[in-house]
Amino acid sequence: MSSIPVNVGEPGAHGFVGGYAVLGKLGSGGMGVVYLGRSPSGRQVALKVVHAQYAQDEEFRTRFRQEVAAARRVSGAFTAPVVDADPDAEQPWMATLYVPGRTLGSAVAEGGPLAGRELRLLALGLVEALRDIHRAGVVHRDLKPGNVLMAEDGPRVIDFGISHAADHQALTVTGRLMGTPPFMSPEQFASPRDVTAASDVFSLGSLLVYAATGEGPFDSDSPYLTGYRIVHEQPALGRTPQPLRSIVERCLDKDPHRRPGLGELQGLFSAMPDTAAPLPPAETPTESRPAGQDTADAWGNRVAAGGRARTRSAGKRRRPGRLVLAAGALAAVVVAGATTYHFASDGDGTDGKEEAASGAAAAPALPAGWRSWRTGLTQAVKEESTAVNVDTVDSGCVAAGTSVYCAGTGFTVARIDAATGRVRWRFGDNSQAAERPLGVRKGLVYVALPPDEDALYAPQRLVALDADTGKKVWTRTVDAGHPAALFSGGVLAMPEGGSEFVALDAATGKDLWRTPAKSTQGTGCSPLAQADAPYALCTDANDPFRGKIGFLRLDPADGTPRELDPLPQTAQPLGSVAGRPLFAALTTPDAADDNRLDAPYSALLTMDPDTGTLTRVPLKSTVQGTPHLLDGTVYFVRPDGTVTAIDAADGDRLWQKSTQVENLSAPTRSTTYDTLYFANRYGRLLSLDRATGAVRWTTDKLDDPGSSAEKRLPSVVLVKDAIVAVAGDTAFSVRPDQPRPPKAG
Repeated sequence: MSSIPVNVGEPGAHGFVGGYAVLGKLGSGGMGVVYLGRSPSGRQVALKVVHAQYAQDEEFRTRFRQEVAAARRVSGAFTAPVVDADPDAEQPWMATLYVPGRTLGSAVAEGGPLAGRELRLLALGLVEALRDIHRAGVVHRDLKPGNVLMAEDGPRVIDFGISHAADHQALTVTGRLMGTPPFMSPEQFASPRDVTAASDVFSLGSLLVYAATGEGPFDSDSPYLTGYRIVHEQPALGRTPQPLRSIVERCLDKDPHRRPGLGELQGLFSAMPDTAAPLPPAETPTESRPAGQDTADAWGNRVAAGGRARTRSAGKRRRPGRLVLAAGALAAVVVAGATTYHFASDGDGTDGKEEAASGAAAAPALPAGWRSWRTGLTQAVKEESTAVNVDTVDSGCVAAGTSVYCAGTGFTVARIDAATGRVRWRFGDNSQAAERPLGVRKGLVYVALPPDEDALYAPQRLVALDADTGKKVWTRTVDAGHPAALFSGGVLAMPEGGSEFVALDAATGKDLWRTPAKSTQGTGCSPLAQADAPYALCTDANDPFRGKIGFLRLDPADGTPRELDPLPQTAQPLGSVAGRPLFAALTTPDAADDNRLDAPYSALLTMDPDTGTLTRVPLKSTVQGTPHLLDGTVYFVRPDGTVTAIDAADGDRLWQKSTQVENLSAPTRSTTYDTLYFANRYGRLLSLDRATGAVRWTTDKLDDPGSSAEKRLPSVVLVKDAIVAVAGDTAFSVRPDQPRPPKAG
């Protein structure tokens, strides 16, 4: 069904969502509004309609679409199934079967803890619901009192809004852990992308303690302390009656592998008595929480923070002198969204890195007059102009002095003042495009402009621009199928046809030397610059995927070629370490066919340029992602935000971090803070400790990065210590100690 916009702000108002009549509002929260709806046949449904601001967010819309697909796989007697949805509507919506009844949170807050038969049936119903959910290949991830409805014929588990499919699709909001801290598992804090069905068993244990006592096993005065207790401390079960206590103790084991399975739990709960056991007395005075004062989740479901009489066992728990949280815990619990950056730490027992917030770190060196800024990179296009496809070139910026020089589809080349974001000059208009600049040397910016016609391997222009004025200094026509490369003596390129190499004088564009493009492996050659020296890769021109890759070192003075050891077909050039070219080797020649951004690699290859000897350095285990070489370390960056650091010298894994920030750029390094910075497609920034991979901070995405965010690869560079990133159609700059993304002006 297509969606019909609804305007029903108050109960009793009328409207339609996807053909469902809206009868009234059931609740509302940060993510959307839940309405009571009725189908044409009279069936009642709960309609979850996404807020308008999220409907315009393609990142959120993609996630919502995946959520719906995951939730549709779940059906059972103790769940509320999805009956209809339209994630592509102007305002995405999802309809689930309406279940009349209070939430478990409301039932406990208003009627007190459950006991005896009522508690046993709740436990058995939840086990059966989780069994149905897990059989569908879904992990719920947010089992809490507000997501359990107490229907007349048994409990119903609802809201798979942040569930995670077992096939590891990313279904959480980028850059944040999702869940409700009192009912999350330790692994949701420490490694949220790796949670399994055992995480729901831990949440079930916390939920049943709450149902039986009116308080959770890890309750505290703040969500920060709650997160610490879940990860590091034992649950408070003194008021939990037997035999439930013995069962939930096993559910709340920190090690997910030691928790009982649902089949075993069903047997244990079935043996629980129908007679209510008295609650042990509270150990400390209680603090009252009036009924109806529960908090609300993202959809407006009531989430009780406790029962009618909540107890604090302050004398039984140790309050740490310095709070140490697991990975991303702060991001998970800053639910109000009052700040746009989130300092975090890892669950390895080390203190979180919050130097920038506390002022303990060195003050950043910024360009004179720097301020936070954002600049649109596009400009008006003449009506008769036709822009080329947005994903045909590699967009991004290079830094030189106190400026950045940016290029890409739809904005050609622009010089931007890194202190203010002011565009000093532009070259061309939006109907043209330029690759990310090759670099800046001695006052010239070198860029490659694609041909006017969209023809494969047509000639392109290699242009040198005056860095101060943007005026063209020289231009040469080169082969578009073989990207040029800067080296210490000039620019290495191939004339049209690709039968020879030509070295161009960097200042004038005139020929320095020419040499035939051929090796013992074939004549299908491409230029390459490694360690600021000219090289070439050559394959069989008729069958480039057969045999090995010829590797030539070209003399910078006259182009004389010297053939080095051939490379395997799996080799991907990364750069150089100590003057030696470095390559990453795919597991198989076709390993990148399905997803080149997440291809598996099994080894690193180093070439001695003096002896021509190739050395293979096997990785201890296969690593996936896009490899980037930076200061002797190879960082493999996966689309899901996992970053793996590999020592380029010996192939040892230094660390691996699941950052929860998807579609990341190549990293850049701050020597001031010994930190890595990344940007994602939507302008979200990420800072990792270079030595450990610990998340130092993340930011929210830009409020409007532009229409091309889905298709463009992001980039990030440093100008002194100022961070300059490109996402979509937008360049922006923040300071590392106050990384707040600037708003659209």
